[in-house]
Amino acid sequence: MLVFVTGGARSGKSRYAQERALSLSGVPVYVATAKVWDDDFAARVKRHQDERGPEWTTFESSHNLHMLPLENRVVVIDCVTLWLTGLFMDYSNDIDQCLSAFKQELDRLLGLRATFILISNELGMGMHADTEVGRKFADLQGWANQYAAARADEAVFMVSGIPLFLKKS
Repeated sequence: MLVFVTGGARSGKSRYAQERALSLSGVPVYVATAKVWDDDFAARVKRHQDERGPEWTTFESSHNLHMLPLENRVVVIDCVTLWLTGLFMDYSNDIDQCLSAFKQELDRLLGLRATFILISNELGMGMHADTEVGRKFADLQGWANQYAAARADEAVFMVSGIPLFLKKS
């Protein structure tokens, strides 16, 4: 099962996903896909870690997520945007390679017996990036979101902490 949770920054995506995971399992898994690149981001990651209780198993990985021990678990993957950022850097901004790698990995994950709650930032509600690399990344993010949402059993759009159900199983 895949639940796709999207919305803007500080819309309540992570909180919703974590609450949903805890409602489905007393021992959920959290997969953090971020690579920490500065002190501010490290502090943000630490805040997220502190908000999760001891019942969570946490993995920090942005590659080969399907190889983690996720079978028969409820898994929050936070988030697609940071996962894609790592791929974007690994593949030298080649969006075709990035999107292909993302799709392959998501398909591998969905082949596992597990419930996945996938968090992603929504695009297209603001200004266009003013650099070529920014526009490429926006294209990548939009296409990855569309792919994940199409594969999802449920899709939730978060607005000001309120879940709006776009697709429900």
